[in-house]
Amino acid sequence: MKHVRLIAAMVLGLSAAACGSVDTATRNAPYENAPTQAVAPAPSFQLAGMSVSVPTSLKVSESNRYYPGGDIVWRGDAYGNRYEQVKAIFEDSIALGGGLAEGEIPVNVFIEVTRFHALTEKTRYSVGGVHSIEFTMTITDPLTGVVLRGPKEIKASLVGYGGEKALQAEARGLTQKYRITQHLARVVLDEMTKSQGFVAPKGGVTASIVPLTSARPI
Repeated sequence: MKHVRLIAAMVLGLSAAACGSVDTATRNAPYENAPTQAVAPAPSFQLAGMSVSVPTSLKVSESNRYYPGGDIVWRGDAYGNRYEQVKAIFEDSIALGGGLAEGEIPVNVFIEVTRFHALTEKTRYSVGGVHSIEFTMTITDPLTGVVLRGPKEIKASLVGYGGEKALQAEARGLTQKYRITQHLARVVLDEMTKSQGFVAPKGGVTASIVPLTSARPI
């Protein structure tokens, strides 16, 4: 029994010595080797100006099919200049979302649209689909032009209502234009106020949104 106690004591002693050795090595390790978890601070921006580019190199499609080709598919306004209509939607979104950013640093927001593929009449009034929206967003200093954030490629796709749901939504004023504008406004606000900016949901498509002018999801 004495031998067992002696062996146990020796093992405990060696364990303590080993722990002491590791602890000493840790305490003496260089500071720069210590693990760190840096968290990017949230930006502190306020909107000073904006610029939206919808290149005419993007192909516009007026074909009323379930999934027409083209970079720009838009039916939320009367037939006309789709480039200008899409540009106006983004300008309204920046003004709405950026106007709620109450940071200390004045900034300009520049957006270049690369895809704006909403629903055709045939799709909207039947199966529904996805408003596929992609753009590049850059935030700059209005005086020096120095880039403060970006350029960031953003995919801000949104579920588009179809069939009876689309008809009911329109009756309540929730048109394609309204939902897309509110969605993009929140994307802009996230980019101007959150450390990671806008983060697309799992699957890459936002199912419902909470308008900046309301607390109810749509």
